[in-house]
Amino acid sequence: MSVPLFNLAPNLTVSRLCLGTMTFGEQNSLPQSLRLLDQAFDAGINFFDSAEMYPVPQRAETQGKSEEYFGQWVRKRKISRDRVVIATKVAGPSGQMSWIRDGPKCLDAKNITEAVDGSLKRLQMDHIDLYQIHWPDRSRHFKVLHSCVSSYVPMFGETEYDPVRQFSSVPIEEQLDALGRAVDAGKIRYIGLSNETPYGVMKFLHFAENNVHYPKIISVQNSYSLLCRTFDSGMAECCHHERIYVLGYSPLAMGILSGKYFASDGAPSDARLNLFKGRYSEGESRYSLARNTLKLATMEYLGIAEKYGLHPVSLAIAFVLNHPLVASTVFGVTKSWQLEEVISACNVELTSEIIADINKIHAKFPNPCP
Repeated sequence: MSVPLFNLAPNLTVSRLCLGTMTFGEQNSLPQSLRLLDQAFDAGINFFDSAEMYPVPQRAETQGKSEEYFGQWVRKRKISRDRVVIATKVAGPSGQMSWIRDGPKCLDAKNITEAVDGSLKRLQMDHIDLYQIHWPDRSRHFKVLHSCVSSYVPMFGETEYDPVRQFSSVPIEEQLDALGRAVDAGKIRYIGLSNETPYGVMKFLHFAENNVHYPKIISVQNSYSLLCRTFDSGMAECCHHERIYVLGYSPLAMGILSGKYFASDGAPSDARLNLFKGRYSEGESRYSLARNTLKLATMEYLGIAEKYGLHPVSLAIAFVLNHPLVASTVFGVTKSWQLEEVISACNVELTSEIIADINKIHAKFPNPCP
């Protein structure tokens, strides 16, 4: 059984499963990472996603190892560059990761250019296939006394926009100009966004339409799962009409939809929400196991899987891949058997009866992990 493919852009065919590498260098050692990459590649996965800040939880000591491990795998295995599609990301404003360009404080041309060059150096490659803005420059939740001052957008579990928190940000034109220069230099082939809003998508498209030197985004990597369907509220219309494809990340909601956290033993000690308890704020707030609606919704989705004789992972993955705008789903694993479960799921087809049952639960518990 081979993983199906999808034409994301001209001369850019990707597998519908994309192996995320954010555990490489933290939960996974180099030998473990190489074995997982071997297994994925042998199964037909050619699409791999990383980021300059990975692995997570982010630390100065490990930053960049995920990209480094992937680059080492390509070289050690002597894999022809055109047989793999590598996507990576530039970190948006944080103020918390001082080891990445002092914050980063903003996403201006200088930061983007340095980030591209840094990723290429760690990957030891001459180009990146898909380069993504990890989160918007508009996402900064506080002002800084610096020449780069970023503004605000709700993300990572926030759902409501607060205009009071809005202030100036780096112009999107400046970001597109820097990305366009990297495209012209042959450093990146295509660009995409991540953790974006309908406003952000349309502004990037608008500026690209009006300036031939600006590249057009081809994809948006946003969270999408049985527990998070916020993409369908406004983003789906934008992406449908503008022909932008979705790379749906966290299809298992950080492993919650596998059911392991609701087992009698409370999941293995090395499961991410147990292993990094108190160290991974984004994950713990967004995927809080203490949230009753999350548990109730998950138990009902697990019930659907049992009713139709499906593995819970198969139900979760198949649901994401069933979306007409999803090109590929970005998933993470730390063990070989987890990878086998995901690969087995990619050819499962959901009947109209299963979809109807899923939608009933969604109506009862809409987006418990937004």
